[in-house]
Formats: sequence, structure tokens, C-alpha cells
Amino acid sequence: MTDTSTAQAPAPEPSAAPDRRHGRHSPGVRPVTVEANGITLSGLLSEPSHGSPRALIVALHGGGMNAGYFDGQAHPDVSLLSLGARLGYTVLALDRPGYGASAVRLPRGQRLTAQAATVRAAVAAFTARHTPGTGTIVLAHSFGAKVALAAAAGWDTTDLLGADVSGCGGRPAVSPGLVDGEGGMSRRRLNWGPLHLYPPDTFRLARTVVAPMPALEAGAVVGWARLSAAILPRIHVPVRLTFAQHEAWWCHDDDDLADLTARLSSAPRVVIDRLPHAGHNISLGWAARAYHLKALAFAEECLGSSPRQR
Repeated sequence: MTDTSTAQAPAPEPSAAPDRRHGRHSPGVRPVTVEANGITLSGLLSEPSHGSPRALIVALHGGGMNAGYFDGQAHPDVSLLSLGARLGYTVLALDRPGYGASAVRLPRGQRLTAQAATVRAAVAAFTARHTPGTGTIVLAHSFGAKVALAAAAGWDTTDLLGADVSGCGGRPAVSPGLVDGEGGMSRRRLNWGPLHLYPPDTFRLARTVVAPMPALEAGAVVGWARLSAAILPRIHVPVRLTFAQHEAWWCHDDDDLADLTARLSSAPRVVIDRLPHAGHNISLGWAARAYHLKALAFAEECLGSSPRQR
């Protein structure tokens, strides 16, 4: 769950034109569109400058954000898209259904399982036209993490190598009213944590990465404890879960994490990481580089265990 206090997406633009939905981009990052079962999804793409990619990383933003979350502009060290490409990965950050180019067609968004199907279709369409490398890793934040986990539960695991998610637990630590949009000041504290965790200009520049949260997402947030009990046992790839030091949306003490790990009963490996000096919006803070490097290290481990790599 992320801040929905500003921003309204303008009409979709062609993929070759500058995309004002995401503001400015890091060098080597460009806007794209991908067709997914008749739905046009916009997003941002970065690719290695030399050679074939090691793998494809599909990044899914949280509620009330857009794909620009993964290309933070407040400091050069913040962008996952830049770092991933420098280390040999293709990184595709999608605007989830109901955001960006699809907002006009899907003003209420999609329910969780429908979003998961749309994301899988988008990845299939993208990899049909681009060299994907050894396979795909999904990296997702907050509500995007729920979509990533639901997508992983129905994915062909010969192509999916792993799932790396942050800002998503098994049991909410807040009241349903906050999830439904009440309590603006409290929501800002939950979304960001201490403000010194973020580079200067983060909150001015963040106006280009926030977007209205589609109505159909709120129900899946409230019902995640029930939904996850059905989704998580069907994931058959390694999973990494990161919790920021100042994560306040989700309970993440030892008992909660043991329960969450137990639900991932079919995953061959589950990694739990706690990230110091970070708030809920990890990929926009000073800790972003540490988180992204750890995520890319996990991607390397998934590559190393893939039969297609041997």
C-alpha cells in the first residue's frame, strides 16, 4: 500500500513518444507498451548495453504508485532499472492494470487473480519479442507483491525462476479503515516511515510516480490473509521476502514470519530478509541500492539453480 495523495494519469501516449506518466527517466531507461490479452500496459524498460541479458526481471509497483517507483530520480543510486541493466539484466517495470495506459479502459482496475493473469500474458508477449535470457524473476512491492505471488502460483515454472517481494506480509498491522483510505497523515507515516530515510527531493519528485489506487484493489488488501492461504502453497519457485526496519503496514515478528513461511510449503527455498534504515517504500530510499543489490544477488542464486543455466 503506497501513498495515493496526488497525481492523475493523462491519456495514453504511443510507446515511442515521451511518456509524461513517469516524468523523467534515468539514462538507458525508456517507456514501452505491452499488449496483454487485449489490454495495453505501459511501463519502463532497461536493457544491458552489451551482450544478451542474463534474465528478465519484471518489476511490479505497489498500490497508488506507477512503474516510475523503480526508477527513482532523487539520487542515481535509487534506480533498479539502471542498476539491473548495468549488471546484465533486462528490467521491465510494468504499470499494473488500472494504472498508466490501461487506466482509461480499467478505471476500477482488476481483482487480484485477474491482474495476475494479465501480468503473465504481458510477460509472455514481451518475451516473444525480446531475448529474455535464462528466464524470468518477478520483483514486486506492496500490492504488487500480492499480484506477483498470485502470478507465480499459476506460472509455468520452467520460465519463472523466482519471486522477490517486499512490503507484504501475511497479517495486517493496521485497521481496515486505514486500508480503505482513511487517516491521511497516518497513511503517510505508514507508507514512508522517518523522512530522513529518503534522499532530498524525494517527495517533490515522487509526484510523478504516485497515481490513484483503483477501487478493486482495496478488497484484496483487506482479504489478503484469506487469499494468501490459497495462493502461497501453489508457488513452486524460490521466494525472497524483505521487510523494512520501519515497515508498519504488516506484522513481521518471528511468529508472523514463521506462519508466512509455512504457507509457502511448495517453494523449494524461502529467504527472509530484514532491511535496516528503510521505510515501506524501500526502492525510493537511501536503502534502495542495498535492497536492489540483494535482490539481484537472489536472482543470481535462482539462475545458478536453474536447469536451463547448466
